[in-house]
Amino acid sequence: MKLELELMLMEELIKTVHALKEWAIAVKALEVGKTIMLLRKGGIHERGGHFQVAHQEILLYPTYEHQQPFLLQPEYTNHVYPVTSGWHPEKVRIGSWAQITDIFPVYDELTVSALLPFHVWNQYFISDRLKWKPRDPLYILLLRTYNLSQPQEIPYRAEYGGCKSWIDLAEAINLQYCEPVLSNSAYRHIVAEIRGIVDQL
Repeated sequence: MKLELELMLMEELIKTVHALKEWAIAVKALEVGKTIMLLRKGGIHERGGHFQVAHQEILLYPTYEHQQPFLLQPEYTNHVYPVTSGWHPEKVRIGSWAQITDIFPVYDELTVSALLPFHVWNQYFISDRLKWKPRDPLYILLLRTYNLSQPQEIPYRAEYGGCKSWIDLAEAINLQYCEPVLSNSAYRHIVAEIRGIVDQL
């Protein structure tokens, strides 16, 4: 019985169905090492109406519907093509997973603005997010991202839609043999820089 439990735990570590939905442009930036940061306030369909980190190890599920070039920093604006409300691809490419290593709740615009070099969004996005549900913090998530050894094309399902952060995929995806986007030292260095800014302000 003990061995069976150990095998089950090992199985959980090498496969997962848990996914965090995020703009495709941000997912791509994570996958190529341009950022380790996401900013989250929570979707309108969040459980309890507030953003919560449901899982530490998550697949990155790219979304397209709410991407807007005017909310991004200049280097990313030309890589986004707005789509009509409700649009979704027939198949979704899952190319990476990440471990959420740090979570910082932030309320003031000064702190988030100081972190502009570390994420894909611009000042307008920051101001807009902080003003929406002003009693709730804007969460800074730091992610150690790994590219899957074999990216998966999964069929879109209706339950994956909607303004929510977390979804469970219909089938688990293997996390074995994945390469980290950044080395340990490179990742630790960026995390230390971000922590230094958050702690100072």
